[in-house]
Amino acid sequence: MYENVLVPYDFGNSFKNVPDQLKKLTEAASTYKIVVFHVISETELANYVRYQGKHFEEVVAEKKEEMRPFLNTLDDYGLNYQLKFTTGSPTHEIVNEIEGYSYDVVVMSNKRAEVDIKHVLGHVTHKIAKRVNVPVLIVK
Repeated sequence: MYENVLVPYDFGNSFKNVPDQLKKLTEAASTYKIVVFHVISETELANYVRYQGKHFEEVVAEKKEEMRPFLNTLDDYGLNYQLKFTTGSPTHEIVNEIEGYSYDVVVMSNKRAEVDIKHVLGHVTHKIAKRVNVPVLIVK
């Protein structure tokens, strides 16, 4: 169904249901590309450099290890994916990624599942859904 899928990964969200949706979205496509995209904020990177002496490549290696449970699930589903990391403002970088490549759909997780919270979507999820001209699937 979809050949080019972007998954902006946020460590604060639960991605338990995302692999199921990715499998459904790509099962009809003969070839597909899933890009798991993570933006390391400038503040976070500066803190890694300042307090731990770690630079971008080392931070990326650490983030890949933290993502391992999600990536293992993708592997278990037999999904092909690639990892992509950048630094900057998450909203700005995700929009740039979407506009720079021909993605068919963006799959995001939504951590705000509580009913009594004023805003249903997180602020990055809301801004992405509002600003891009590509379908955005928000997985609870």
